Amino acid sequence: MDSPIEAPNNRLSKDSVKIWMISETLQSAVMLLLMGILLYLDYRLSWVVWVGWILIALTLLFVLLSIWSIFFRPQILYAHWRYAVTEQFLQLKSGSITEVNELVPMTKIQSVATKQGPLLRKYGMYSISVKTMGSTHTIPILPEEVAMELRNQIAHYAKIKEVDE
Repeated sequence: MDSPIEAPNNRLSKDSVKIWMISETLQSAVMLLLMGILLYLDYRLSWVVWVGWILIALTLLFVLLSIWSIFFRPQILYAHWRYAVTEQFLQLKSGSITEVNELVPMTKIQSVATKQGPLLRKYGMYSISVKTMGSTHTIPILPEEVAMELRNQIAHYAKIKEVDE
């Protein structure tokens, strides 16, 4: 009889909270700029009165959602994100209200890649993307050494060959 599968216990980098906060702040700033432009155009062009009230309501709602997504959401994401790699499975666990547990068999993994955008590069972090026939699974923020070792470990377990281009 097979032993039970243990819950994943590896965490993301502690810098993930900071990176998510910065990312959300940048996205919120762009949206606030857009809302500001629309409010200005409403004032200058004297659009129908109800358009201005809707823009004001949307802006206030967006500010409240931005506060949530900048200050609270990254903490919750970090607290509930876990992963594990064994010879048989890649396990991913995330979510606080709706907990998602993914169990990806190594035999179904077709490719594994690391990705690094400008914000991740600034902090020396990578994300790992694992592709199967029907979907893509991501481990979002890991230190470079951990990400490279994990990528190689998954590739080894999934028996993925390196392709020369």
